[in-house]
Amino acid sequence: MQTRVLLLTALLPALPLALAHGDDHGMDMGDMAGHGAKGDVVGDDGWPMSYFSYSEHVGLLWTYVALTVLTWVLVAPPVVMLSAARSRLTVPAQLFFLALQALILFVGVAYDAKTPDLYEHNAYNKLKWPLFFITGAWTFLGLINLYADRANGPAEAGQPLSAAVMARYSRLQQTSSEHPRFSHDSGQGTERNSASLYSHSRSPSAESDHLPSPYHDAPLEDVDDLEEKRGFLQNSRVDHWMSRFVPRVSAGRSLKLVRFFYVLIERTILLLGFVLLMMGTITIGGIARGDAVFNILAHYVKGAIFFWYGLLTLGRWMGCFADFGWAWNVKPDEGLVGRWKARVPTAEFTESFVIFLYGSSNVFMEHLAAWGGAWTAQDLEHVSISVMFFGGGALGMLIESKRVRELLNSAMLSSRDAMPYSADEKWEQPKTYRVSLNPMPAMVIMLLGMMMGSHHQASMLSSMVHKQWGNMFVCFAVARAATYLLLYLSPPTSFLPARPPTEIVSSFCLVAGGITFMISNKDTVWALESFDLDAMFTFVLTVGLTALILAWTVINIALKGWAFRREHASSFPTKPSAGASLA
Repeated sequence: MQTRVLLLTALLPALPLALAHGDDHGMDMGDMAGHGAKGDVVGDDGWPMSYFSYSEHVGLLWTYVALTVLTWVLVAPPVVMLSAARSRLTVPAQLFFLALQALILFVGVAYDAKTPDLYEHNAYNKLKWPLFFITGAWTFLGLINLYADRANGPAEAGQPLSAAVMARYSRLQQTSSEHPRFSHDSGQGTERNSASLYSHSRSPSAESDHLPSPYHDAPLEDVDDLEEKRGFLQNSRVDHWMSRFVPRVSAGRSLKLVRFFYVLIERTILLLGFVLLMMGTITIGGIARGDAVFNILAHYVKGAIFFWYGLLTLGRWMGCFADFGWAWNVKPDEGLVGRWKARVPTAEFTESFVIFLYGSSNVFMEHLAAWGGAWTAQDLEHVSISVMFFGGGALGMLIESKRVRELLNSAMLSSRDAMPYSADEKWEQPKTYRVSLNPMPAMVIMLLGMMMGSHHQASMLSSMVHKQWGNMFVCFAVARAATYLLLYLSPPTSFLPARPPTEIVSSFCLVAGGITFMISNKDTVWALESFDLDAMFTFVLTVGLTALILAWTVINIALKGWAFRREHASSFPTKPSAGASLA
């Protein structure tokens, strides 16, 4: 009994993902009877057995769970941050990440061989193998990028390699492996900071081509940097093969395609890992069987939206989106950040659009769990919530529209030219126009929290858990309102992130509310009641986990900044100048 409670404690915080969702009425012990599929293994108590309740090989199960959490929670985020910073440590970190996944698969195969299939056709097993191969592809693409950067140094990044140059380079690689080199020839003519494929120094080759070593033209301090970037693959078979293979495919559209898929995986692999963890909690817990899948899916998916919304909010506070103008800062112009970044809409417009999109699509999904049956008052309540999202999102987008703002000012602006003092500063735009002060996203979420927090549920425990995440969403709205008040009184004047302290509270409430939202599904509440656990158990557990998640997120973003500074050390002074502020 104690072991089961401990395992439940470990799994509950990972049960996240839900917004306006399927109703929890009529939940009782009998609901679980319909969860079992035809091939499910039934325990002595008559209920379908789960891996959580299976008493054999528990140590192997704990090993598998620990390795999975270690890989996707403690290892994957730093690897992604190193990759985003284009650090030279990326490829070794990716290989370590891939090796851990291989170890997880090995332990999983060993556990599956010793235990019966307690959850047939589960989605977790269908996702873990493709995710392993996706990570392998990401690592291989990272290697290609590494060697392509060596071949196409930054000084010549804008000059495409000709086929003749690449052919001569290939012959040089083959010759250099058979003949001794001159004392100044490193044999690596494609380092990132070299101009070897474009300059005209001399180096030995079968054809006496003018292909120099990077060390001729590179400053002395860059030579060690070039060697360091070769890393643990230096002079290995992989190094020689990649040095010959990559220059042949690293020109033109091929390299653009490689980098597109590399960035695509980089930006999505943490989301895929999150989905894998959530599918793992479902499989181990044996929940979401039969028709219960709709309730679980609603809570998991929509709760995850709030979870990641909270992390996005924390990212805005840290300055991750300052180039978009999302970090409560003055939006940089096109000359500073480029055309497409300058055209990205405001964060509030994006939030309003997502709310609008959810409301417009979810109107038709609220009755999905009872398809073909009669509509109830609860169905209409949930549809009304979707309509609120639809209208609130539309209003939020209109508020963010500069064109709408100009139309609203038409009457006053029409008389400006007729005034003798039309150039007066009184006609200048208010300073508050520098930042978006749009209350609609926060207001919609606050109303959702108030509605669902007071929504009738089938049990006292379920009502209290719903009340918890409802209150957290209300607290988020209050904190966001305080942010707008601070920015209204003192609009931002810098490109650097303003970091209003109230946004830390906002992100905390969203992450904690999202996790609690996920836990509030029928099956998990039933499990809590079975173990005589109260709502305070979930609340304390969720709040503690949220604090750890936010702290770990800040550490990872700081790691990205450290890696970026390490790769661009010349751009940062070793000692801050007098009067310089820390961003």
